[in-house]
Amino acid sequence: MNNRGEAAEQLAAIWLQQQGLILLECNYRSRFGEIDLIMQEGLEIVFIEVRLRSSNAFGGAGASITPTKQRRLARTAEFYLMRHGTTPCRFDVVLLASLDTRQLQWIRNAFEPGLTYN
Repeated sequence: MNNRGEAAEQLAAIWLQQQGLILLECNYRSRFGEIDLIMQEGLEIVFIEVRLRSSNAFGGAGASITPTKQRRLARTAEFYLMRHGTTPCRFDVVLLASLDTRQLQWIRNAFEPGLTYN
């Protein structure tokens, strides 16, 4: 990952912790893919994809989370839940236009992949 991507993930993690979430994992990998951040809010596990796009060309940061990417995230989340126990979960997205929290957009429940472990 490039330095800007790592910086965006760190910035998002710190900001979300300030909102009350607890950081469990960074860059969690399985054979299915990677999840940028895994956090906890109350009893719920939150799988978070962080996107940094300085341009809105091609739809901006949100448009880059394609159905294929969503499936990979869901499979990786299933793998995590099988290893760590079943619990309610959701998928959030943090969009950044720059490395500035004033331009951070947090989308809760960004998509519903239909996990069997939630």
